[in-house]
Amino acid sequence: MAIAIILALILVASVLFHFLAPWHLTPPASNWGSIDTTLLITLVITGVFFIAVVGFMVVAIIRFRHREGRRARYEPESRRLEWWLMVVTSLGIVGMLAPGLVVYSDFVRVPKDAYPLEVVAQQWQWAFRFPGQDGQLGRADVSWVDARNPLGLDPRDPHGQDDVLVRGNEVRLPLDRPVKVLLRSKDVLHNFYIPQIRGKMDMVPGMVSHFWFTPTLAGEYEILCAEFCGVGHFNMRGKLQVEPAPAFEQWLATQPTFAQVLASAGAPSQGGLIERGRQLADTHGCPACHSQDGSQSLGPGWKDLYGREVQLADGSRLKADAAYLRESILDPRARLVQGYPPVMVPYTFSQDELAALVAFIRSLSAVGQQESGGAGNLVEQGEKLAQSLGCLACHSLDGSKGVGPSWKGLYGHPVTLADGSQVEADAAYLRESVLAPAARLVQGYSPLMPAFTPSDTELDALIAFIRSRADPDSDDQEQAP
Repeated sequence: MAIAIILALILVASVLFHFLAPWHLTPPASNWGSIDTTLLITLVITGVFFIAVVGFMVVAIIRFRHREGRRARYEPESRRLEWWLMVVTSLGIVGMLAPGLVVYSDFVRVPKDAYPLEVVAQQWQWAFRFPGQDGQLGRADVSWVDARNPLGLDPRDPHGQDDVLVRGNEVRLPLDRPVKVLLRSKDVLHNFYIPQIRGKMDMVPGMVSHFWFTPTLAGEYEILCAEFCGVGHFNMRGKLQVEPAPAFEQWLATQPTFAQVLASAGAPSQGGLIERGRQLADTHGCPACHSQDGSQSLGPGWKDLYGREVQLADGSRLKADAAYLRESILDPRARLVQGYPPVMVPYTFSQDELAALVAFIRSLSAVGQQESGGAGNLVEQGEKLAQSLGCLACHSLDGSKGVGPSWKGLYGHPVTLADGSQVEADAAYLRESVLAPAARLVQGYSPLMPAFTPSDTELDALIAFIRSRADPDSDDQEQAP
């Protein structure tokens, strides 16, 4: 009898909690009130079944409780009861599935006049892309992803040149205008979710998923990742601001286009050219024969090669300048370096590709760095690398709390480690923290950061960028570590 009373109290308390609880769904800030209706239908159907099942248990316990002199009656089956259960259960399942299928069909059937917005996810940050004046988004693929093109847009697609890029976790949308949301992931499973908008869809690497909605209420809304995507998943947050169309257009005009991003990462600063050279070297397998850390390899190492005198196989000597590097790539047997076999095949790179490769080799030497602008150039490279590797998703630049220590004011200042000791955040400490993050953890932070294996030049660039944030407002600009 006590069990029956407890079950009855649970039943009554559950129903009262639903009607009296202060926690309810916020009104939708989009056209998807039908999603709330679907959830309500599901709640009502499951609630009815919950009341019926628990109520049946209470009645059964009371009616069929043990009593002296009364024996249980064996009933192996009841066709009538089975038919009732099948019909009622089937109706309940149909009642839960049918509204959801109808709503989902509307959810992915995009109006022709919808405004495109592409969302790109990467551990643990968001990026966004809008079409330019032509109203079309350019082609994109992971094969085009590099430090100067982190969203992987096709540089040769004319429709993509005027695409507007938003590199950061904040995006804006116009009020009362249908929006088609295209979803891509650069690494693992993610899920784009805005609770008040009622928009939610998985992001699968190698696929482009989509849905649409119309923002109906101006304001700020939190963007969440609703799919576990790694140790920093909890911090993968963004912000959507819905505002009137004129304010949105004014904001959009201040964002850079893809062509402007490419131009800013190109030859004038050398940063984009160096990164392109690194990508070309990796693609064509150059590091297999030419080391970048000074170690012995099948061909001459690239570290500090540029600007150094080399001895050729015929006994003569020359300076490894840009002209020599170009010739060695196009015709490797023309002037062999002494002590190395003639195994390298000639390559047929374009002039732009040659320039990128030479710029990369040049960046691996101190002489080349000085000629290319020294520390200022390294800082720019470091910033691009930090964005490309996703560092800024965990390390803020404004001093705000993040998954990892903020880079603002970090360099040159003492930090307290997890064991209570203190260490100065100098170049040596930063190198160790990138290569082996768990070696000396900063107090108050979890060991979440994966180990990276950048080259020495990339490490120098990252450290130069972190050093530049030691005092971002200072006129005393960065020096290479």
